[in-house]
This record gives sequence, structure tokens and C-alpha cells, in this order.
Amino acid sequence: MSKEPVAVVGVGQTKHVAARRDVSIAGLVREAAQRALDDAELTWADIDAVVIGKAPDFFEGVMMPELYLADALGAVGKPMLRVHTAGSVGGSTALVAANLVAARVHGTVLTLAFEKQSESNAMWGLSLPIPFQQPLLAGAGGFFAPHVRAYMRRTGAPDTVGSLVAYKDRRNALKNPYAHLHEHDITLEKVQASPMLWDPIRYSETCPSSDGACAMVLTDRAGAARAPRPPAWMLGGAMRSEPTLFAGKDAVSPQAGKDCAADVYRQAGIADPRRDIDAVEMYVPFSWYEPMWLENLGFADEGEGWKLTESGVTELGGDLPVNMSGGVLSTNPIGASGMIRFAEAALQVRGQAGEHQVEGARRVLGHAYGGGSQFFSMWLVGSEPPQS
Repeated sequence: MSKEPVAVVGVGQTKHVAARRDVSIAGLVREAAQRALDDAELTWADIDAVVIGKAPDFFEGVMMPELYLADALGAVGKPMLRVHTAGSVGGSTALVAANLVAARVHGTVLTLAFEKQSESNAMWGLSLPIPFQQPLLAGAGGFFAPHVRAYMRRTGAPDTVGSLVAYKDRRNALKNPYAHLHEHDITLEKVQASPMLWDPIRYSETCPSSDGACAMVLTDRAGAARAPRPPAWMLGGAMRSEPTLFAGKDAVSPQAGKDCAADVYRQAGIADPRRDIDAVEMYVPFSWYEPMWLENLGFADEGEGWKLTESGVTELGGDLPVNMSGGVLSTNPIGASGMIRFAEAALQVRGQAGEHQVEGARRVLGHAYGGGSQFFSMWLVGSEPPQS
């Protein structure tokens, strides 16, 4: 039996900020969920199941928060699942929800991811000493900076590439009302003059710490036919993982990322991602990961990703726009960051991305990664349903 086509008919986000002290976690998630329902013109009664995700519980110090969020999400008496795959969790949460629809287990599913980082300190939370593991030093940047250096050595990329990405994404964020960082006075010179945190990563080339939530309503073909607006159709989706450390691991371009992208492209019938995909919402918490992931995902040959960035290809008006919404560099509620990439991809193909809309976007990739570049989740959505 063939899979049921999966459609995104509702998208909702909170305004992402450093601290949402006006709401509890329950209030935060309900805000995003209600906006997704409103977009789909559905009620809580129309939802068959809820799939929720977030990053490690110690980020807020509330263990298994999903147990008390059922009421806020209209899930009392309904199936409710929790997903956790570190930073990629927002993406993998959406994929678990999509698979429930594709398998015809449920007709309409609400999926949601969130983080309320203001109630803890993620950087120091990520610096816990773990036996037999590589230390993270001061937060995730301390872990990833050597991988960036390795990429620069391997490709000969000039040290200005990271600042070009950050400057682009922060300018894109100004067109997104939900983005956390709105730096109206941003200039390339300001990015390049910002303090060095983890060589070669500067302060303005890193993601913020955000409170926020993102939600989507996923439904089957019958639900899509009743939707008030054109849906985004899932053309392919996949998850892959690999250990953080193992002999032969390529930290610059992990095999799990390549395999995940290849699976998505196979499902969607994508022969040439550079030609066949119109835009990408990519998980870039540190600016250098744009050129690194361009190569990992097959948009550029090995060693060539930085040239796409440098030549303006990934600009909003370029040939392959990347992170039109401002990306993780501008908004980072960790548990939701991956789902925001997926949701923004859906908004693009629905023509609902507002000022950061890519004209004529028909197929857009959403991408997330997590842990020590070990968890990957991706989906490709399109304006037309998949070919049966």
C-alpha cells in the first residue's frame, strides 16, 4: 500500500525573544499551537494526536515537561508523543508527526517544538563534564570551532566568509517579524569587528539564546482538500544519526548528513539539488556552517561551498537563497530551531513568507542537525502533491 500524502495546512510561531517572562512553558506552547490552528482554520477538537519535541530537559530544569503540557495542547485523552534528538529535534519531531499521517495512523496531527532558555543557561548546561566524552569547553562553539578551522584548511576558504553569512542572515531577519534579533544598524564591518569568541567564530557569527515555540498542523489528502489555503506537500523526509566520536568520522562533512539528504532526494525524485530545489532553510548556529552544509547536502562540490556564499548565490535575491527567515543565527530556541526551518520551508512554498518570500518557490528544503554533528533530520516540501 502506498503512503498517504502529507500536507502542512497550518503554521504558527511565537515572537522569539531572549526571555518570555509573561508566560509559562504551557502558555508559550499554546500560543504557537493556537496560531497554527488559526492558520488551518481548525479547532482543538479537529486534532487526532500531538507530537511534541524539545532539547535536553536540563535546559529549563523541568523534567519531562510534556507530561504537564497535555492540557495546554488539547491532548487530554489523545495520543501524545515526545521526541528528542538534541538540536535536530524540531525537525525529527515534525517527521514523526508526518509519518503518523503517512501511515494513516492519524488523519490530522499537531506537532510542536519549543525552548524557554531564559529559565536556565544552555551554554553552561552544555559544558557539563561527561566521562569518556570530548569536552565542550564553553558551550557548543568550543566544540565546533575546530571543525570550522578544519574546513578552512581543507578548502582554502578566506576568513571573511563567516562574516558574510552572518551579515546576510541578520539582514534577512529584519524582514521576519518573528525573528529574535532585529539589528537595524547591522553592517559587515560591525560583524567583522565583533569580539572573537572561539577562533575563528566571532560574537556576531553565533546564534542567540531564545525563548520560543513553533507548531504545524499536518494532515492527509482529505484534510488538505478542506484547507482554506494551498498546503505545502511533503515530498520527502528522513532522519540519520552517527556517533559523536568514532575512528574515521569526518566532522567537517558527516556521513549521516550526506545519507540523510540522499534519502530525501531519492524520495522526492531530485536528481540535481542545485537545479531542482529553489531555496533552503538550513540549520546554521555558527555562520561557517552555511558553506559546510552546502557541500554536505550536495548543493556544491567538496571545497566549493564557500564560493557560493562569497559570490552572493545564497542571498535572498540569489540563485539559491539560504535562511531567508534569518535562520538560527537570528533565532534559536534550541528545541524549536529545527522545526522553524521546516515550517519556514512550508511557508515559502505556500507563498506565505511575507517580506522574506522567495518569488516562485516551488520546492524548499528544511534541514536540522544536532549533538556533535551526529543527528540529522530533513524534509523537502513542495507546492504540488507528490506523484503517486
